[in-house]
Amino acid sequence: MLTSKQRSVLKGIAAKEDTILQVGKNGIIDTLITQVSDALKARELVKMSVLDSSMLNAEEAAGELAEKTKSEVVTVIGNKFVLFKRNPQKPKITF
Repeated sequence: MLTSKQRSVLKGIAAKEDTILQVGKNGIIDTLITQVSDALKARELVKMSVLDSSMLNAEEAAGELAEKTKSEVVTVIGNKFVLFKRNPQKPKITF
């Protein structure tokens, strides 16, 4: 569970990052879950967006992906959201 201070630090880092993955019309499929898991392992922080053609809104997509990747939702703003999962072997983000 992230504290408000940790969440604030992560939001600041995410503001400078580009969106690297998108949830499209197919929704959350196994390949997307694998891509998100791999990105979280490499980066710890992943910024994503939800396309207008998707059946899910950003909050729903963020919650479902966080559950399936065992990560945490940092923030949801509009059609974008940020997920965080600490890499236990090689942590990149320190608080």
